[in-house]
Amino acid sequence: MSTKNTVDAEKYFRTKLGRLTLGEALKALRLSDEISQTEFAEKLGVSRQYLCDLEAGRKPVSVAKAAEFAKILKQPKEVFITLAIQDELERYKLPYTVSLAEKKKRVA
Repeated sequence: MSTKNTVDAEKYFRTKLGRLTLGEALKALRLSDEISQTEFAEKLGVSRQYLCDLEAGRKPVSVAKAAEFAKILKQPKEVFITLAIQDELERYKLPYTVSLAEKKKRVA
């Protein structure tokens, strides 16, 4: 899936359902692949219980873990990282919205 399509899908879900969490995104990807939590957890290198907690929104995901999941699932890192950070902000009821931009390389 291309980055543009994934970002467009995220915008669609936001307008239809409100904000998409990383756990919801993971669950949607798992269900679209029609695989069990156990199989998906193995693919991600985590326990089934941890995946269940992520999907249910009971556990946060670190930025590093979000980037790792994106790489494993061949999804855009910026989308997964944005969702993980936004989840944390909302967890602590902080009134901010995340927007990522790729860091420009310095020319020496």
